[in-house]
Amino acid sequence: MNFQVLEFNGEGNHVHGLIEYPPKLSISQIVNALKGVSSRRYGQAVHKKPHKEALWSPSYFAVSVGGAPLEVLKEYIRNQEKPS
Repeated sequence: MNFQVLEFNGEGNHVHGLIEYPPKLSISQIVNALKGVSSRRYGQAVHKKPHKEALWSPSYFAVSVGGAPLEVLKEYIRNQEKPS
């Protein structure tokens, strides 16, 4: 889809991602792609049979960080707890 995950980390109930993407992509397209792929891979790696619980909630929060120093943002994300 022509976007790049620059940094990724999170906590037990949410994740933080720094993503660079072209203006032709919408944030919802990117979120849906990331949630879909990660759900399928999680299901393949952890469960041999389909599970009924959803890995992701249907919601998400996104914020623009244009102009902010990338290294500051990456450091913030790196300092989050690892997802459980």
